[in-house]
This record gives sequence, C-alpha cells and structure tokens, in this order.
Amino acid sequence: MIARALGLALASAALWPASLAAQEAWVGVAAHGVDTPLTFDTGEGGVDLQAGYRFAPERALAVIGSPAPYVFALVNSDGDTSLIAAGLSWKRGERLYARPGIGVAVHDGPSLRVRAGDDLRTDLGSRLLFEPELALGWQATPRLGIEASWVHVSHAQLFSGQNPGLDVIGARLVVKL
Repeated sequence: MIARALGLALASAALWPASLAAQEAWVGVAAHGVDTPLTFDTGEGGVDLQAGYRFAPERALAVIGSPAPYVFALVNSDGDTSLIAAGLSWKRGERLYARPGIGVAVHDGPSLRVRAGDDLRTDLGSRLLFEPELALGWQATPRLGIEASWVHVSHAQLFSGQNPGLDVIGARLVVKL
C-alpha cells in the first residue's frame, strides 16, 4: 500500500506547476515510537528510514507566510507502521533555522490492536492522520544541511475515542537541488 501511494504522490508531483519545482531532497533515520507526553505506548519500535522532497515556497499562499509544500515517506525496519505524508512547512532562519510543518499522513499500521491484559487500544484509530512536525537545522554549506526532526501522527480524537499517537525523532541530511 505504501509503495503504491508513494508512487502516486511522486507522479502527482510531476504534474504540479513548475513553480513547485523541487527545492530540497532529504534522507533520514529516526527512532520509531518514541515515548513523549503526546503519545501512549503502542508497542512499536525499530528504526525508520525517511526520504522526502520540499518544493519552492508557494507565493500564492503569502497570506499564511508562503509555506513550502512537502511529501515524504517513512518506512519502519521492524515491519511496524510505515506512512506517507504531504503538507506545508515554514522555514525561519538561514544558517541556523527552525522548520515547523503541518500535513496529513496515510499509514499501514494495524486497524485494531489491543494490548494484552487490558482494554487499551494501541492502533492509531484512523488510516488518515494529522502530521505536525518540527525540524531544527544547520545549513552546513550552500547545498547541504543537517536537521534534527520530530514527526507526530495522530487524529486528535476526531475519528474515534482513542488516539495513542506516534512520535518519530531522528536526523536528516538535506540537499538543495
């Protein structure tokens, strides 16, 4: 499912206007299912491999600060939840920068998973999730950057009464195209 969805997202990106030409590509590695105050333990773990594109800031969205559209895929090494996401991010700063973003994600995690011995559901509650993220970066050279990244996926209890959420924390190597 993830491979087909990523292929569709990349094919769609090829049809977007030239103003959305790719500006940056990144690859990264991250810890999966990190315990934070925003999540419950889902029992997932492993390492996530990430790859993504950020497009040029969209001037048509100047009213909200000309965010840069992005797409990315995250694949879990243990066979746990993988996902694809698309959204908007805002870069604040030049050499040292913060890049908050918000998007939506589609994942392949289990549709129902109950922790043994109790009634706590640990599935993500919906196939479609919100995907806020934050990257803190350093532009090492004009073409290469390094980012520490946090990605959170959840549905904020809009689609069901349970919502454990999932946090992924890692590092990315960013290349300006």
